[in-house]
Amino acid sequence: MGGGSSPCASCKLLRRRCAKDCIFAPYFPPDDPHKFAIVHKVFGASNVSKMLQELPVHQRGDAVNSLVYEANARMRDPVYGCVGAISYLQNQVSQLQMQLAVAQAEILCIQMQQEQSPAAMVGLPPPPQDEKSSLLLATNNFNNLQQCFGFASTSSNVMQDPLKRESLWT
Repeated sequence: MGGGSSPCASCKLLRRRCAKDCIFAPYFPPDDPHKFAIVHKVFGASNVSKMLQELPVHQRGDAVNSLVYEANARMRDPVYGCVGAISYLQNQVSQLQMQLAVAQAEILCIQMQQEQSPAAMVGLPPPPQDEKSSLLLATNNFNNLQQCFGFASTSSNVMQDPLKRESLWT
């Protein structure tokens, strides 16, 4: 049997005898049957076996981890799988980079204003405590930045509403 007294998760699910040289046994232990079940459901045992046989032994563990990850992603999003998760995260990074650029430009604008009149900065309002107020302040600050740097606003809907998030994982 593949490493112990009970068959590996693969052989257990497929209801077959676990051979001593079972290709699945090192990667799908009997105490984690869900791991093989989801990979089998998405890729099929035959395909997984072929993939593992074509790889050098030292790469098989990583390949199994990748297959498990992709299978889980395919169960959540059957059309896009991992690509959907990657796309979602790339979009989130882009939005955060834009927010960072706006904040850096805002800091620069404030520094320029301080150089021109330090007494004008004394009466700044305290930072907002809730997310909606933060969004309104960020939008106002963005509009102020456009004016500060002389940008013409082409659209009143420049920033997306971060309160309207869609999550791939919920």
